[in-house]
Amino acid sequence: MILLQESYNGWVVMLSFVIAVFASYSALNLAAKIYGSQGKTQMWWLAAGSCVMGCGVWSMHFVGMLAFHLNVPVSYDIPITLLSMLASIVASCIAFQMLLAKRVDRRKFALSGLFMGSGIVAMHYTGMAAMRLPAELRYDWTYWGLSALIALVTSYVALFLFIRFRNQPSVSWWKWASALVMGVAICGMHYTGMKAAQFWCGDLSLLDASESGRINFTLLVAVALTTFFILLVSWGAMFLDRHVLEKMAFSDPLTGLPNRHDLNRYLGERLDDSKPIAMLFIDLDRFKTINDTLGHDIGDMLVQEVGYRLRLLLREGSKAFRLGGDEFLIVAEQSDQAEAERLAAEILSAVTKPFHLKENELYITASIGISLSPRHGTDRASLLKASDTAMYNAKNTGKNKYCVFDDELDRKLLRRLELEKDMRGASARQEFYIVYQPKWDTESERPVGVEALMRWPHPRFGVVSPDEFIPIAEETGLIIPMTRWALTEACRQNKSWLDKGMPPLTVSVNVSVRLFESQTLLDMIRTALEHTGLPARYLELEITESTILYDVRDMIKQLSELRAMGVRISMDDFGSGYSSLGSLDQIPIDTLKIDRLFIRESDSPSKRAIVGAIIDMAIKLRLELVAEGVETQEQIDFLRSSGCSIMQGYYYGRPMNVDQIDEWLLQYADGQEKRSG
Repeated sequence: MILLQESYNGWVVMLSFVIAVFASYSALNLAAKIYGSQGKTQMWWLAAGSCVMGCGVWSMHFVGMLAFHLNVPVSYDIPITLLSMLASIVASCIAFQMLLAKRVDRRKFALSGLFMGSGIVAMHYTGMAAMRLPAELRYDWTYWGLSALIALVTSYVALFLFIRFRNQPSVSWWKWASALVMGVAICGMHYTGMKAAQFWCGDLSLLDASESGRINFTLLVAVALTTFFILLVSWGAMFLDRHVLEKMAFSDPLTGLPNRHDLNRYLGERLDDSKPIAMLFIDLDRFKTINDTLGHDIGDMLVQEVGYRLRLLLREGSKAFRLGGDEFLIVAEQSDQAEAERLAAEILSAVTKPFHLKENELYITASIGISLSPRHGTDRASLLKASDTAMYNAKNTGKNKYCVFDDELDRKLLRRLELEKDMRGASARQEFYIVYQPKWDTESERPVGVEALMRWPHPRFGVVSPDEFIPIAEETGLIIPMTRWALTEACRQNKSWLDKGMPPLTVSVNVSVRLFESQTLLDMIRTALEHTGLPARYLELEITESTILYDVRDMIKQLSELRAMGVRISMDDFGSGYSSLGSLDQIPIDTLKIDRLFIRESDSPSKRAIVGAIIDMAIKLRLELVAEGVETQEQIDFLRSSGCSIMQGYYYGRPMNVDQIDEWLLQYADGQEKRSG
């Protein structure tokens, strides 16, 4: 029996090294995809990375076997060969799976390296066992142990690099350098393992020198297919990442416009201290109303159509983004304030044109805020904050307009943030208090009610107007606990007046639409009445016309239940909102309050006509009428002659604190006694 002398094809050996390096690089490139994804996507990347790593090591091994030649014919058992590939893939998968946690301890690292190293050893020596040749295979155990040690070290290096690069998806020379190290280590393990193999042949007649350079074409095809698979997975991963996933990550699926993520990337590349850029923040007015009344399908179609119209207005150097909901943003490069305002005017004109969506003809408006770089900042956060602030100012000052950010708006924003922060603890510090404004019946010449109005003397800013702090409370949700306190306090005070023998009065409390949305209003009213003992008929809730823009059916249901309890319902500021006169008879209310705007301008013939129409309508609907903002005798005479007798305004009394309203009521009571006496 003689020891066969092996030989190697140098070019094929080099090819095996190239495959090892390429497979290592591909696996490192997929490492970031595995770690940066979640759920099913992560499982997909894990499978792809494991296949690339396992198949790469397997391909390198069998390319090395193609470089290996003996003077005897050699073939391979296909099932065992495939088993060797499976061992490498499974080992890679288990090792990668164990390292997905954000923090990898030494135990997990050691186990994962052991799994991968064992898999490589199993792959190599299973592949060797697949060889079919007329010779006996024996191993030099010194070299065998050295090859196993190299496999383990190689695995730990590979996994260390996996952890090192899993947060770096971009291509870098570090990855190529690491892939080169891994390629050397994998080839070192393979050729050390081959050095451990000894082939002994007992039949010298089987020796054939012509077999020395012959290529096993079956093995060549298998290796070629596996290498092609690695290329396919790697190319597919890059294509998916650069085209499909990038498009999904950086574009809005509804409008096709770039989204907020792309905006961050875009601004990171474009913002420059010396480059003028205009940013236009666009928000659709009353979009929620359309969504709630016509459905989200119509709302989505409207957003799509707005996105399409914005695209048509873009010029060279400008780009439109959808930030979410009904918010859009346009970035215009090389644009000064005049150009930005001209673009904003074009946007407003385009948005106000009718939208024809599924047999609905819709008319909407938009509010636009403009910020300019470098005047208002040179970083993304500053410019977005400035344009957002300007947009809200445009919305709060009438909508359907644009506004350019300035320092005054910044001061207003800082004040608003201060108020919001301080408002959260104002109730606990007992900073709020209630004032009461009387309602006077001119027919009976007596007070018939009071309206409870909340006041806030801020520790630093002084008395803050309700027109300023109530909208903040509604936006933040603080209006709910504030209203709960106001209801309880107003009911307690009215019960106190009744107990003192004062004339029975109805106390009115304003209720925000947020109370209807929270579904807590009924319990809140019931609790306040039970705790204070006030009869329900002496409590009146005031809602605004805009309240019915909320779910009408649900609002009517809640109001009906309140009226069934005995609570009165009043519609405040009638004529200034958005309600439909056609649905007024369906809303369960007791009183209409004519908006002070019509009373203030009641010397105008047109305003007199409107007030007269409101009074006639209320009389026919059998609703009580209250005129707000009454300040002159002429206004009183006009209202009485038109049929409205209950009035509220400075003529009869300004909003007064508890002591002042007590004194006012006592003066009325004393006057009554003198007249009756």
